[in-house]
Amino acid sequence: MRSTAFQLLSLSAYEISPDQGFLPPDPLEDLPDCPTLNHLGRELPKLLSARMVRTFIDEQPQLLPSTSPSWRDEAYRAVMRVLSFAGHAYVWEAPDQPSASLPPQLAKPWYEVARRLGRPPVLSYASYALDNWRRLDPAQPVQLGNIVLLQNFLGGQDEEWFVLIHIQIERQAGPGLAGLLRAMNGAADSKDDEVLLGLTSLAAAQTAMRDTLLRMKERCDPYMYYNRVRPYIHGWKNSPSLSRGLVYEGIAVYAGQPQQFRGETGAQSSIVPCLDAGLGIAHAPDPLTVYLQEMREYMPPRHRAFLHLLEQAVDERNRPLLSGYVHDRKISRPDVWAAYCACVELLAQFREIHIGYADSYIHRQPQAHASNPTAVGTGGTPFMAYLQKHLDETRRAIQE
Repeated sequence: MRSTAFQLLSLSAYEISPDQGFLPPDPLEDLPDCPTLNHLGRELPKLLSARMVRTFIDEQPQLLPSTSPSWRDEAYRAVMRVLSFAGHAYVWEAPDQPSASLPPQLAKPWYEVARRLGRPPVLSYASYALDNWRRLDPAQPVQLGNIVLLQNFLGGQDEEWFVLIHIQIERQAGPGLAGLLRAMNGAADSKDDEVLLGLTSLAAAQTAMRDTLLRMKERCDPYMYYNRVRPYIHGWKNSPSLSRGLVYEGIAVYAGQPQQFRGETGAQSSIVPCLDAGLGIAHAPDPLTVYLQEMREYMPPRHRAFLHLLEQAVDERNRPLLSGYVHDRKISRPDVWAAYCACVELLAQFREIHIGYADSYIHRQPQAHASNPTAVGTGGTPFMAYLQKHLDETRRAIQE
């Protein structure tokens, strides 16, 4: 009998496509009827270099006149992108002297737009990467060499490349997510060949994602990342230099109390959690699993819902649907088992490369000041020991 969890599951219902994964269609470049905010977005790298962001924003009576009932989600996402970069630039303009509060002309629209999008008013991965690109040639694909960022902090090759690598991986994940669903639907229908075809597609996408991740150091130097890119993406939860959090002036529901939100991090991407869920990779509770659960609050709501649905897909023995299915066929369909093992191993390789980057780009860098710590990630949690644990648990899934 078919698993009820998968009767209505499709990518398009969750703002996902087999071509671009969690990336939306080409994001809006200019904000609708927002001349001051458009100007701030364009000039932000120069203002930040001159340490004039706070002065510019403080002098504006308003940054966003109002939203319009005619705005679609892409307009809100575009506004959220600029407000998020501006908010972090305001706080971290002088990294060793962060601002502990935001003025109402920035805080109020940021809060309202974030609430409309179902995310906290802080720079999240969705604004930093998913909604932050354009194609140089609109007729050519979304790929390295044809994509650039819409918004930067300081700009420069290292910052640009760091984010573009993530965007390329997001795009490459699209066919993989489609393959994962094909395999899971095949398992729900007891169709071995469908499971095999889906896993083969997933492995091809994972291989492309891994190879793209391996290119990070081509144009993003660890020293430059740590000192010129990372300082501006920190949040204000578990922050050594903003221990109480950040005051959003003029937000009635906050009642003048400091708020604590995590910083931007690739852990807010939905790709790896979806692969864990779909492939049935289990992680024993630890501080990182708690943190990763919290990161879902920063994902776009429909992506979050998709991930939740994958986790609910179980068989009649309450095992993860796909992994339970392929484990039962280790002998009768060794080709299906081998295809599943290849996907799990590719996920492990992706995690292994990430651990190496966390070590060289953050952990081994000399710490300059408390606002840019080397012992925790940009989300504000210790990472090295738990990343290795999650890697070990991934490989354990095919060793049992």
